[in-house]
Amino acid sequence: MPQPVIYYIRHGQTEWNAAGRFQGSRDIPLNDLGREQAAHAGGLLKDLFARHERGADSVGYVSSPLGRARSTMEFVRSQLGLLPDDYALDDRLREIGYGHWEGSTLAEQEASHPEIFAARQTDKWGMPPPDGESYASVQLRMRDWVEGLAGDTVAVAHGGTARALMVALGVQTIAEAAELPIEQGAVYVFSDGAMKKYS
Repeated sequence: MPQPVIYYIRHGQTEWNAAGRFQGSRDIPLNDLGREQAAHAGGLLKDLFARHERGADSVGYVSSPLGRARSTMEFVRSQLGLLPDDYALDDRLREIGYGHWEGSTLAEQEASHPEIFAARQTDKWGMPPPDGESYASVQLRMRDWVEGLAGDTVAVAHGGTARALMVALGVQTIAEAAELPIEQGAVYVFSDGAMKKYS
């Protein structure tokens, strides 16, 4: 059976995104720009569906349980003319856990745990933040999520889970994914062993 098509959307901007603070499992709401980005992503998805002659109700919808992802999903579904809150949640889509570093900037992370910070600079994928999780472990849960998909799916989640998904699907190397910026307000389409970004 062919791999289902995944329409992946990162949540819109939050104030912590704007300030360069790592969120992880913290529930930080969308800011005004984030709400605009979420609606824009919904418009992009509507155009993609029209181009491919498929109805918005022909795919599944699933979100990370964190509020910023859920709010983004609800903006997306509203743009598609669907009931905003009729979608599934999956904890495997939650953001990578940053442990002690949640709420801090890169400079603050380096000051608080210089040895771990330095080690993570050389092995960003395998080295977890203090009391956090590694990208390698997130890659495993994203692979598990993909293997359980029953059909084409719209997923709203996070930058870290996007990177892990790219590696799990073999469309980016670990080195590429670890440094790749994940755009907000865009739609990443994973299909036929490839990835395309629409923004």
